[in-house]
Amino acid sequence: MDVTTIKNPRFLKSMSTKELIQLSADIRQFLIEKLSKTGGHIGPNLGVVELTIALHKVFDSPKDKLLWDVGHQSYVHKILTGRACEFDTLRQYKGLCGFPKRSESEHDVWETGHSSTSLSAAMGMAIARDLKGTNEYIVPIIGDGALTGGMALEALNHIGHEKKDIIVVLNDNEMSIAPNVGALHNVLGRLRTAGKYQWVKDELELLLKKIPAVGGKLAATAERIKDSLKYLLVSGVFFEELGFTYLGPVDGHDFDDLFENLHYAKKIKGPVLLHVITKKGKGYRPAENDKVGTWHGTGPYKIETGDFLKPVDTAPSWSELISETVRKLARTDKRIVSITPAMPVGSKLEGFASEFPDRMYDVGIAEQHATTLAAGLATQGMKPFLAIYSTFLQRAYDQVVHDVCRQNLNVFFAIDRAGLVGADGETHQGVFDIAFLRHVPNIVLMMPKDENEGQHMVYTAIQYDDGPIALRFPRGNGLGVKLDEELKQIPIGTWEVLRDGRDIAVLTFGTTIPMALEAAEKLAKDNISVKVINARFIKPMDEAMLHELFRSNIPILTIEEAVLQGGFGSAVLEFAHDHGYHQAIIDRMGIPDRFIEHGSVKELLKEIGLTTAHVVERVKTIIPRKQKRA
Repeated sequence: MDVTTIKNPRFLKSMSTKELIQLSADIRQFLIEKLSKTGGHIGPNLGVVELTIALHKVFDSPKDKLLWDVGHQSYVHKILTGRACEFDTLRQYKGLCGFPKRSESEHDVWETGHSSTSLSAAMGMAIARDLKGTNEYIVPIIGDGALTGGMALEALNHIGHEKKDIIVVLNDNEMSIAPNVGALHNVLGRLRTAGKYQWVKDELELLLKKIPAVGGKLAATAERIKDSLKYLLVSGVFFEELGFTYLGPVDGHDFDDLFENLHYAKKIKGPVLLHVITKKGKGYRPAENDKVGTWHGTGPYKIETGDFLKPVDTAPSWSELISETVRKLARTDKRIVSITPAMPVGSKLEGFASEFPDRMYDVGIAEQHATTLAAGLATQGMKPFLAIYSTFLQRAYDQVVHDVCRQNLNVFFAIDRAGLVGADGETHQGVFDIAFLRHVPNIVLMMPKDENEGQHMVYTAIQYDDGPIALRFPRGNGLGVKLDEELKQIPIGTWEVLRDGRDIAVLTFGTTIPMALEAAEKLAKDNISVKVINARFIKPMDEAMLHELFRSNIPILTIEEAVLQGGFGSAVLEFAHDHGYHQAIIDRMGIPDRFIEHGSVKELLKEIGLTTAHVVERVKTIIPRKQKRA
C-alpha cells in the first residue's frame, strides 16, 4: 500500500488481519527509507507499528483520545492520520514535527516531548468527559521507561483511587533511550514471563463460584484461596494493588492478541492496564540488535549497512569532552560520583560507568530524584556530578532550589544541550536554564568558549567547595581547538577580553562568541572598533570589569543563545541600575519571548535574528545613539 495516500484511519475498520500485516510491512519500509534521509526516532516507531494500527482500528480517533507519552513513537500515528506525504520534511524547518502537535492534526490530542505526562493528562480528560456526560475512551500509551517517572506513578495512584474509566496501554520494549533500570523494571520483567494473568484469574473465579456457599466462612475461605493463588501465579500484582485491572502480557506484534485484549479492555469498568510487549526497532536488524540506545534517535544512515552518515569531524562532542574529563579526574578524586536520569549514552558516560561501576548511577527517568540524590551525596562530602540535559533540568527545578541551593551543597551540574538543539524542537530547546537558575542564591553558572576552556571549567567545578556549580554546554561537537595537557582552575566570576575595542563592548559566552568575533572583524572594515568579552561566568558576573566598562561610558551589547527575559542581558541591566549607571547604553540580543520550533540551528538563529549579520546591523544602530548622547 502507498501509505502517502492515507487520509485518516477509518480505512482500517474494514481491513483483514492479513491486509494489516502487509500494511505493517509497508509502514516499516516507509519509515526505514524516509528516516534514512531525515534522521529521527526510528527504534521506538518500528516497535509500535502493529500496536498503533490496532489502536486506530479498535478505537475511533479523534473522538476517542490516544495520548502518546514522550511522543517520539508517534510517527506511525502520524502516517495513519494522513501525514505520510509530509515525511520528507520531518523535524526540518517549517516541516512535520517529530512529536505530537495539536496544531498539526485533530488526532494529536496531547503534546509531548518530556516523558511521564500522559497519565495525568488522561486523568484530566477522563474527569472532563464524566462531567460533560460523554462516552469517549481515554487511552494513554506509555513506555516502561516513562512509567518510572515520578509523575506517572503519582497519576497511577490517583487514577486507581478514583476508579475512572481509562485504558492505559503500557508499551513494554524493555528500553527507553537506554536500557531501563529500577525495581519497577524488574516487576515488569517478572510479569513478562508470568503468562496470561487475567485469563487464569477469571477461570479461577468461575471455579470458586461453583463451590456451594455453605455459610460465610466457606465464602471467605474461597476469597483467601483466590488471593493466594493470584500471588502464586503472578510474581507481581503491582497494578492490581493500585486499583487497575491488569491485562497481559500481550504480544504487541500479534494482531489477534492485540484485538482480543483491546476489545476486552473496552468492556471493563474502571481503570485498565494493558501490558503490551514490543520489540524496539522491529523489522530493521541494526535497530533490533541495538542494546544501548544508539538507534533510539539517529541522524541519516545507510539502509543497507546501518552506518550513520555523519560529517567527518575530528573535534570531540561536548558531552564526551565533559564526561571524559570528569572520568580522568575521578581516577585520583574518590569523591566523584556520576549520576544520570536515563541518559548514560547521550551524556557519554559509558566510559565512566565501565571504569567506575560503583560510582555511576543511572536512576532512570527521575530527574527530581537524581537531583536530591546528588544533594544527599554532597552532605556526606562526596562530589556528585549530575549529567542532565537543560530541558530535563526544568523538571527538577524545585529540587535545585530547595534541596541543593538552599543548603548550599557541592553539587556539580553538567547542563548538556544548552541552547538551541534543532530538530527535536520546542520541547527540547535548552534556552531557559539561565533564566531559571540565575536568580537562585548560592549557585555558580558558567559556559566555556571552546573545549579547552571547557575542560578547565570541569576541573574548576570539581575543585570548587563553596556550593553548587553548573557548567552549561551545547549539543554537538566542539571547535577542534588544542587541549592543554595540564588542567587549571579558572577564578570564579572572571571574564576575559578576547578583542579590544573603543566604540562598543559585546558581552557574550559559549556558542555566540564566534559570531561576535566575526561581527567585530566586519565592523572594523567600517572603522567601528568592537571590544569582545568572553563573559564565561554568567553568575557571578565580573563586577570589576563591568564597573570599568560603565565608567568608560562605552555602549554595551549582550548576546546569548537563551531567553532574554531573566537572562544574562537582564543581569547586566540590573547591575547598571543597582550601581547608578542610569545613562548607560545597553542593548540585548537573544531568544525572543516565544517557543522556538524545530529546524536546523542555523535556520532557527536566522529566524530569530541571532546571526553575524544581525549583530553587525544592531551595532550600527547603537553607535549613533552613543554619538547623539555625546
